[in-house]
Amino acid sequence: MRDKSAERRRQGLFAVEGAREINMAISGGYVCDTLFVCLELISDEIYSPLRKSIMESDVIEVSRKVFEKIAYREGSDGLLALMRIKNETLQRIKIGKNPFVIILESVEKPGNLGAILRTADAAAVDAVLICDPRCDIFNPNVIRSSLGCVFSTPIAACSSQEALLWLKEHKIKTFAAELTASILYHKIDFTSPSAIIMGTESSGLSDFWLQNADARIKIPMLGKVDSLNVSVSTAIITYEAVRQRNFEANSHLSE
Repeated sequence: MRDKSAERRRQGLFAVEGAREINMAISGGYVCDTLFVCLELISDEIYSPLRKSIMESDVIEVSRKVFEKIAYREGSDGLLALMRIKNETLQRIKIGKNPFVIILESVEKPGNLGAILRTADAAAVDAVLICDPRCDIFNPNVIRSSLGCVFSTPIAACSSQEALLWLKEHKIKTFAAELTASILYHKIDFTSPSAIIMGTESSGLSDFWLQNADARIKIPMLGKVDSLNVSVSTAIITYEAVRQRNFEANSHLSE
């Protein structure tokens, strides 16, 4: 089974491998078109609950030899689903009264995107906006590295201009992560509606975001290297926001 973004879009389908990821996709509102099952690999304990949520006509049983040819990863549990693509647009995203949003500009590596989506899920981020993406969010490596969290957090692909208009419409302050910024990330007040904007490790953020953000922030680098992996940087700043917001919400505990 070939992994091609254009082909996925043309067919309107993408592959999800593994019971956990398939269940998360279904919980996230994605519809299963076809489920390939290798009974030699799957246990009834794992398969039975999933089977109840899939139409019988959508299930195709295959041999171990066939499944190994269509599977993406080693040590598979014997389940691979073709899910129908949903158009995840900005207009479909629902946010709360005090949102925290992650903006990613021109993200390239599936592993980095997947790791960031795991952080977004763990921190209960309101949304992840992927601006001018160079990586397909339905890439199997994104799904695998995110452990299915691509389905648990509201996500949208859009242009930087569209994202900025959306942020302004919702009165969300923007903070651009930049190596040469003068403000340390933990000095920012993240307790009001906020968004952090993260760029690529190779070139950082574009002038568009540096010029339009409300402030530029940085993580102090005390060693010999001048940057962190973008997924690590995103996690550090995101959890500073979590710390501030949890402390604010539970301030009575320290009284």
